[in-house]
Amino acid sequence: MEDYVIEMLHIRKEFPGVVANDDVTIQLKRGEVHALLGENGAGKSTLMNVLFGLYQPEEGEIRVKGKKVSITDPNIANNLGIGMVHQHFMLVEPFTVTQNIILGIEPTNKGKINLKQAEREVQELSDQYGLRVDATAKISDISVGMQQRVEILKTLYRGADVLIFDEPTAVLTPQEIAELMEIFRTLLAEGKSIILITHKLKEIMEICDRCTVIRKGKGIGTVNVAETTVTELASLMVGRDISFQTNKQPAEPKQTVLKIDNLFVKDSRKVDMIKGLNLNVRAGEIVGIAGIDGNGQSELIEAITGLRKAHSGSVIINEKPITNLSPRKVTESGVGHIPQDRHKFGLVLNYSVAENLVLQTYYKRPYSKFKVLNYKQILQKAEQLIEEYDVRTPSPHTKARALSGGNQQKAIIAREVDRSPDLLIAAQPTRGLDVGAIEFIHQKLIEERNKGKAILLVSFELDEILDVSDRIAVIYDGGIVADVKPEETSEQELGLLMAGSGHVKDGEES
Repeated sequence: MEDYVIEMLHIRKEFPGVVANDDVTIQLKRGEVHALLGENGAGKSTLMNVLFGLYQPEEGEIRVKGKKVSITDPNIANNLGIGMVHQHFMLVEPFTVTQNIILGIEPTNKGKINLKQAEREVQELSDQYGLRVDATAKISDISVGMQQRVEILKTLYRGADVLIFDEPTAVLTPQEIAELMEIFRTLLAEGKSIILITHKLKEIMEICDRCTVIRKGKGIGTVNVAETTVTELASLMVGRDISFQTNKQPAEPKQTVLKIDNLFVKDSRKVDMIKGLNLNVRAGEIVGIAGIDGNGQSELIEAITGLRKAHSGSVIINEKPITNLSPRKVTESGVGHIPQDRHKFGLVLNYSVAENLVLQTYYKRPYSKFKVLNYKQILQKAEQLIEEYDVRTPSPHTKARALSGGNQQKAIIAREVDRSPDLLIAAQPTRGLDVGAIEFIHQKLIEERNKGKAILLVSFELDEILDVSDRIAVIYDGGIVADVKPEETSEQELGLLMAGSGHVKDGEES
């Protein structure tokens, strides 16, 4: 008899018009990291939401330490020692780290919340697991990586022995990912067991013991990671062979589409984040921006797209200045934007998929006439894009918030790429996507380049930058410090440049 801490046996979960999980079995051994792998919309998060008590299955059973249980809400899951770190964090931004962690189970003394005691306990727990979190900091003041550590602390504070991580590295920098892997090892050493939902095959090979694969809601099987390869896992997940190298002809750049000259941009605290930055992107080329998060990438993109005012300097598209124009005027100047934060800038979550797919064009013909929307044309366009970009949705009328993170991303990419803008800004375009979807999106970017469009690719994935870019501009401390060709550099050299070492070209035009 295997020493399983969790068994989900023959689980079936249905939603109107969709079978999300169809006879899926996963068994977690004590002290292992067990990967749950599948394409976007395959049913991974749904299965774990069943385990955490957010959904009730139509069929199947759950066993905890060999005993059959009924998990009808997350409090029961917590009492059974099951904790979940969701893909989109469940934190109250104006609250402190400690206030978020104790929310709902506040320690009291004579009817008053004993915050000092809670802060001591949270700090001790943070130190025990090497999480290095400041218990008194406000959530709004800490990085995304630190917010994730707060979510981990929340589960540990509630006594979790089994931790479910839903796409935990989707929003992390490479450095934060390495630190998270160390946190996993600490958790395992403390006797915890982990279920890891991920698309990243390299992470599975690095940290996981076994991997259960789901394809279109059905369980494909479980493999020992030590006995498989990245290629085998990829084909198990998507049901076909995957190419990990992007096929492309050398670029043939033409006229300059984007010209940034001596740009200065401040963040919300009035601190200079972009400092005299110069950058050119030409028609028919993909320029990748490589850099550690926090070196001005977000402020640069927001200044180009009209989401943030530039302090000084100029942004020029096709020889026309667009500095500090409104986002709509920037869009109409020929700019497309796949945003880094899909919820904040990419989608209206309570709108339907169809409505989101025309957010940039709904006020133009054929989608409206005399300010009246033509829903027949909108639905027709939505159905075309849903099919072409394989957006997994029950219908075009489904609300965007009901889609998996990866399918939300595919919807944004479909909307922006389909317009074929002169300049396409792609910020973390493959975040949260599976290998099949990544392959497809890279090919779409190259197709746009081949049509003579200019692409600015901003990504924390160095292998993506190296694979897709024709030129790489390294950003450090708000300036471009190097301009290199992918075939003439390496991850190691880029890493040094991103950290501020190596040859510097700050202030020069790239």
